[in-house]
Amino acid sequence: MPKNKSENRLIAQNKKAYHDYFILETFQAGIALTGTEVKSMRAGRCNLKESYISIENGEAIIKQMHISPYEQGNIFNHDPLADRRLLLHKYEINKLIGAVTRDGYTIVPLRVYFKGSLVKLDIAIAKGKKLYDKRRDIAKKDEQRSAEKDFKHKLQY
Repeated sequence: MPKNKSENRLIAQNKKAYHDYFILETFQAGIALTGTEVKSMRAGRCNLKESYISIENGEAIIKQMHISPYEQGNIFNHDPLADRRLLLHKYEINKLIGAVTRDGYTIVPLRVYFKGSLVKLDIAIAKGKKLYDKRRDIAKKDEQRSAEKDFKHKLQY
């Protein structure tokens, strides 16, 4: 049975981005990769933790995204921390440039996944959270978790 073309298979996710930023608007971008990078990603060997996106010469570039070297690769294997070009439309890049020029806004990578046979990256325009915002979110999660636990406990009896 053939696989569904629109099936998305998650490779890596940046959970810290949701903790550190308010996500305002998201975009889907392709990534210009070499063959060994794609093969390494198929094995799930990608990390977004310290990565960020910058705009240089009218192009979006993802920096510090770690893709482990392909194990069966040879001397032509890729650099794990190389800068990689993002494939976006010109109007999307212009929108990102406009957002970054405002104070306190940045572009963060959210997740990397396969869409069919293509590697896609979700990026977002985000605004940094203050410490009290982070505390408020943690308190909300704790409150919700305890409410679910109480509800589950009541259902058992």
